[in-house]
Amino acid sequence: MIDLHMHSLYSDDGEFTPQELAEKCLENGIHTMSITDHNTVRATKNGLCEAAKRHIRYIPGIEIDCTFQGTNFHVLGYDIDYCSKDFTAIEENIDEQTIRASLEMFSKTLELGFWALTENDMNEISKNCYWPGRWTGEMFAEVLLAKPEYLDHPLLQPYRPGGSRSDNPYVNFYWDYYSQGKPCFAKMQYPSMEEVVDIIHQNHGKAVLAHPGANLRGREVQISDLLRLPFDGIEAFSSYHTMSQTAFFLQTARENGLRITCGSDFHGKTKPAIQPGPEVLLPVLPEEFLF
Repeated sequence: MIDLHMHSLYSDDGEFTPQELAEKCLENGIHTMSITDHNTVRATKNGLCEAAKRHIRYIPGIEIDCTFQGTNFHVLGYDIDYCSKDFTAIEENIDEQTIRASLEMFSKTLELGFWALTENDMNEISKNCYWPGRWTGEMFAEVLLAKPEYLDHPLLQPYRPGGSRSDNPYVNFYWDYYSQGKPCFAKMQYPSMEEVVDIIHQNHGKAVLAHPGANLRGREVQISDLLRLPFDGIEAFSSYHTMSQTAFFLQTARENGLRITCGSDFHGKTKPAIQPGPEVLLPVLPEEFLF
């Protein structure tokens, strides 16, 4: 089994160390893995070491935020020269912007009516993270859902047990309130998709379009515009994709001569319903996989 998309504690919304992720992969029968943290390669050195101890093949990876025609996307870079200063620069660019964005999200969360929320609440939940003081939509969800005064708040009911968005409540709250176009969204200056694909290629890597069904929800046909760029593959198999989306992106990859990757997008507590290792795979030829 292959899982080429998972996140460690070096992602703002990740939970586990590279060692813990390698162990989870071993337990789940995964023989090829990649830790693709958001805009950083900090997990790679330890990931390579821990995977080797367990006889798991490790592909150095990263997931980079970028924009294309005004929409935010993620691009996965695989088999990259992870020691390159290009990836340090990407990390530093995000780090410089994140505190401002965190405070903007905080202000907008108060405007939703959650006036009992404090900066101390957010600092407390992030204090043991690798990046303390950087707040994510998932963190806001975790704090708000734990506050007793909001037990019956109507905006939170879909994310409580039995609610329509309760399968992965924290990340669903992020998508509903903090992603692009939503009420608590804080704009960040990301590089263009063209730049990101070029950086990956300049560092001897393969550029893969990450979970397109999540970013193109309802307008999947627009993928033809994206594929004018020199991508190497599409993440057709993703925990974000329905069976029909998987089939669509699988066919799209085949029609465009692109390789296919699969990834759980495992994060830990922000997505409790997701574990390493894709649960649903359609039949594909081995040579269609990127690795």
